[in-house]
Amino acid sequence: MDVARKIKTKVSAGFKMRGLMLRPEASRYLVEVLESVNPSELDDVIERVLDAVEKQPLSSSMIELSVVEIAVQDCTQSCDESIDNVFNIIGAFDVPRYIYSVERKKFVPISMTTHPAPSLCGLAKDKAELFRERYTILQQRIHRHELFTPPAIGAAVEEGQNKFQLKTIEALLGSTAKLGEVIVLGMVTQLKEGKFFLEDPSGTVQLDMSKFHNGLYTESCFVLAEGWYEDSVFHVNGFGFPPTEPSSSTRAYYGNMNFFGGPSTTSVKASAKLKQLEEENEDAMFVIVSDVWLDNVEVMEKLNLMFSGYASMPPTCFILCGNFSSAPYGNAQIKALKGETFRILKNCCFVVCSVLSRFVFVPGPEDPGPGTILPRPPLADHITEEFRQRVPFSVFTTNPCRIQYCSQEIVIMREDLVNKMCRNCVRLPNNNLDIPNHFVKTILSQGHLTPLPLYVSPIFWAYDYSMRVYPIPDVIVFADKYDPFSITNTDCLCVNPGSFPKSGFTFKVYYPSNRTVEDSKLQGL
Repeated sequence: MDVARKIKTKVSAGFKMRGLMLRPEASRYLVEVLESVNPSELDDVIERVLDAVEKQPLSSSMIELSVVEIAVQDCTQSCDESIDNVFNIIGAFDVPRYIYSVERKKFVPISMTTHPAPSLCGLAKDKAELFRERYTILQQRIHRHELFTPPAIGAAVEEGQNKFQLKTIEALLGSTAKLGEVIVLGMVTQLKEGKFFLEDPSGTVQLDMSKFHNGLYTESCFVLAEGWYEDSVFHVNGFGFPPTEPSSSTRAYYGNMNFFGGPSTTSVKASAKLKQLEEENEDAMFVIVSDVWLDNVEVMEKLNLMFSGYASMPPTCFILCGNFSSAPYGNAQIKALKGETFRILKNCCFVVCSVLSRFVFVPGPEDPGPGTILPRPPLADHITEEFRQRVPFSVFTTNPCRIQYCSQEIVIMREDLVNKMCRNCVRLPNNNLDIPNHFVKTILSQGHLTPLPLYVSPIFWAYDYSMRVYPIPDVIVFADKYDPFSITNTDCLCVNPGSFPKSGFTFKVYYPSNRTVEDSKLQGL
């Protein structure tokens, strides 16, 4: 009781100093909230609450309970880490960039290197750095794998435990004799029509290919090639992808560095409070819909039906992915989006769930914007301004984008990647029925969302790092027009909701408390 009385005295004095007075219920609420605050931080916290109160449009000096509740919600992030970073949306251009230092064997922020700040108009060296950084990241990951880690000096190697050693292409080219049973990490390229080569920072060598392991092998993919070298040709007996590494293993090696982005200075995975909050909030759910055609009457009817169904229990977040028009973009499409289509959606969202749910909009490849190049900026402000004013918890973000919810890291990508990768395969897998598994394995082993040639999937060279999925996140949403799937690989849940109108109005619902995904489908009206 003495503690509560002291807090109440301090709170009253602080408000009076600013010419404000608290209603009794507001005072009781604030005292209860502040009882859990460290006494040494109490004065600072009260000041932050007062600042948050004064930011609101106050009609009188008498402060109501609702005003204090909003103020506490705004500033609690500074008082308690368990609420600090509960939900954050991170655009691709806000992802922190880390460079792997071979000398120091660690990742360092770009500010500690000589690299210039990234620019959309990249230089020629940015294109070279793009592939060099991909190679270096995979190389350091492979060297830590148990198959490629040399035994300690004097340690006995267990029977049947094979250890492999990576060779560089320079080592092959420098040999005049036949080399047998070598393994090389390199990128598959086609430098001459119909002839494939393996390339690493030390050189290139022509390939004679035969066997493949599981995966979608395209140009610009990095592979582990096993075979023998003779007469300037590397005869490949088998192709495999670099082994994947769970996020927990990566973080055990590099600590709590925040690769993912967001306001936290360290990885949110290190927070026990966030983890506890995540597990306790069993009602949290993310509704994921792709190809939200706002110019299609039937799609809008189904969306209205979906919002109405969630009215009694609004989700944490609706993730709505483009394309937002059924026709390719143009001047007429922009006018349509700015006019009727977003206005109708705005009314649906506002009436049903806008107060309690967040709405995240991820643009598609045919939405208004700078062509097909990635990462793609959000829909232009002049198109979405009216919608954002009416639905304040809506965020129009980049493609790809990232969502950090409690201790979970979620990546959202809207691109028709599966078909692109199948069309550009050096050789399709024998089991074509298992394409989704091959696709997921390829993405995670490459540590990159679009391991395709730049002429197939253009990328802003200097922002290639924003397309990485290393360390591997908890969830990757591939909003693809391919058939829906949900696959777990290397402790990562990979989800494709499919095209909403083309798949019979199916969508996915993700429950972060138990990390499960549910297939959902809208029936007739």
